[in-house]
Amino acid sequence: MVVDDEESIRSLLNAVLAKAGYEVIEVADANALQDAYNGPQPEVMLLDLKLPDAEGLDLLPQVKKQWPQTEVIILTGNATIDAAVSATKLGAYDFQKKPFDHKSLILQIERALEHKQLTEETSSLRQALSTMSGGQSPIFQSPTMKTVVRTVERVAPSDVSILITGESGTGKEVVSDLIHALSPRSKGPFIKVNCAALPRELIESELFGSVKGAFTGAQSDREGLFRQAQGGTLLLDELAEMRVDTQSKLLRVLQEKEVRPVGGRSSYKIDCRLIAATNQVVEEAIKAGKLREDLYYRISAISISLPPLRERREDILPLANSFLKRFSAQAGRVINGYTTTAADAMRKYDWPGNVRQLQNQVQRAVLMCEGQLVDLPDLSINNNAATQDDQDLTLLEGMERNTIVQLLKETGGNKLETARRLGIGRQTLYNKIKGYNIEA
Repeated sequence: MVVDDEESIRSLLNAVLAKAGYEVIEVADANALQDAYNGPQPEVMLLDLKLPDAEGLDLLPQVKKQWPQTEVIILTGNATIDAAVSATKLGAYDFQKKPFDHKSLILQIERALEHKQLTEETSSLRQALSTMSGGQSPIFQSPTMKTVVRTVERVAPSDVSILITGESGTGKEVVSDLIHALSPRSKGPFIKVNCAALPRELIESELFGSVKGAFTGAQSDREGLFRQAQGGTLLLDELAEMRVDTQSKLLRVLQEKEVRPVGGRSSYKIDCRLIAATNQVVEEAIKAGKLREDLYYRISAISISLPPLRERREDILPLANSFLKRFSAQAGRVINGYTTTAADAMRKYDWPGNVRQLQNQVQRAVLMCEGQLVDLPDLSINNNAATQDDQDLTLLEGMERNTIVQLLKETGGNKLETARRLGIGRQTLYNKIKGYNIEA
């Protein structure tokens, strides 16, 4: 939803966001926003700080009360630090100054959506924890996930390092969020870094910090993520993608509990809890030389393995029902469940994108459903075996390939939207398209 009194701004944002695959609702002022509360809840709102009939900061508390799950990005032509701080305190996700860079704004919206999804998934996991003792039906009914939940409850209050393993979409980051939230460090910072996304030549500077002039482009001192996480938690996601020589330096930091910035002469004591995560099979990563064995033993005092959804089918419908309840309420729809055909199809489907894909499919089904029960056509899943084009693939790979091809057709080749529906990252999707020789 774009709330801005300038028609030219609204039209520009509508065009830019529509091209990126987003559906946009335009609102001109505070009065029109009041009327919009009777309609669908937006995922993200771009709210102008200055409207003709109200101040954006005055409207923000009402927006968050009406739509608590909507992420709000404040737009203004007169950005000030005080206004940014005030907006954040009132519940805004971020602050964007006009005129804005289109790519930067799209990235900011993507991050807001990721934050929203993580918040919702953490809420679901918290609900699972609270219902394990009885009363309501727990979201997790499989023995493996009940074990995971009990492990999280036990280890969260400690300071021990934790390694979380599992396929993409199984909820590794959600579990790390929950561990931090349930720990004594919950009031401290929670710094997350995707080791696969950091440039190889800059990863040490990002992690350990650097001093001015340490390398080309180092124009000022850099604090580093370990020091930023002081008193809190540091998540190293996709650890096996980190350079092996950097892993060696990481091991030394963990052993000595101090970090020396790149190019620096002094070391600094660190006080943060480390959580590491990887979607690779640890034994294979060690054998392939991608993960140092001594580092693995250092960080895996506690290891939590999240099984893929296809290996815990008892959880599929409870999760699907939980997502259905949430998304139908957000959309103002009365949807009471799934037809027998749809429920059977969901139980049998292998869900290559795991829980994230299931969540996105249910959200799509709520929008597509025309009655009070979600039927199979409302879900874009295909339980058929691999086609002749997939003869060299396993059954699971063939099903995954078919799903990607089908979603690319539905989205008109929009890879961002396809990745979102699958519940995977864009780079993961690109890798799968290349690996499966899909024309896109």
